[in-house]
Amino acid sequence: MRLYIGRMSDEYQARLTELTDEFDLFDDWEQRYRYIIDLGKDMPPLKPEERNDYTRVLGCASQVWLVIDSTEGTLRFRGESDAFIVKGLIAVLIRLLDGLPVADIRDFSIREVLDRLGLNEALSSQRTNGLMSMVERLKKAVA
Repeated sequence: MRLYIGRMSDEYQARLTELTDEFDLFDDWEQRYRYIIDLGKDMPPLKPEERNDYTRVLGCASQVWLVIDSTEGTLRFRGESDAFIVKGLIAVLIRLLDGLPVADIRDFSIREVLDRLGLNEALSSQRTNGLMSMVERLKKAVA
C-alpha cells in the first residue's frame, strides 16, 4: 500500500511505506515498542563532545541530542538519548528523514506519521511532545 502525505518526495514515500509495512507486522503496541527500542540499539552513539548544550533538544522529558548538518539542499543528522524508547524514536526519524531534500523536512508532519505507524495513541503526551520538539529542531535547521 502506498501512502501519500502532502507534497513529500518519492524517496520519503518509499521510506514511509517500508517503515509502515514493518510496523504492520506487529499485532500490538508492546511489539511495536520493543521494535522501536531495537531500532535505537542499532544506532551508533554520538561522541561525548557532541552531547552538549548546543545539540541538546529542549522540550523532551529525556536527554536528547541531535547533531544536524544541512548542506547542499539536504538534511543529514544523527542523534542520541538516555532513554531507550526515545533513542528508538530518533532512529525512526533518521530512517524517514536523513538525507532528504530540505523541502521534505519543511513539509513533514510527525502526527501523520505516528498515525500511519499506529503509535498515535500508544505514546504518552510527554513522548509525543518530545518527538515534536525534535522535529521542530530539524525544521529550524532547514528554515
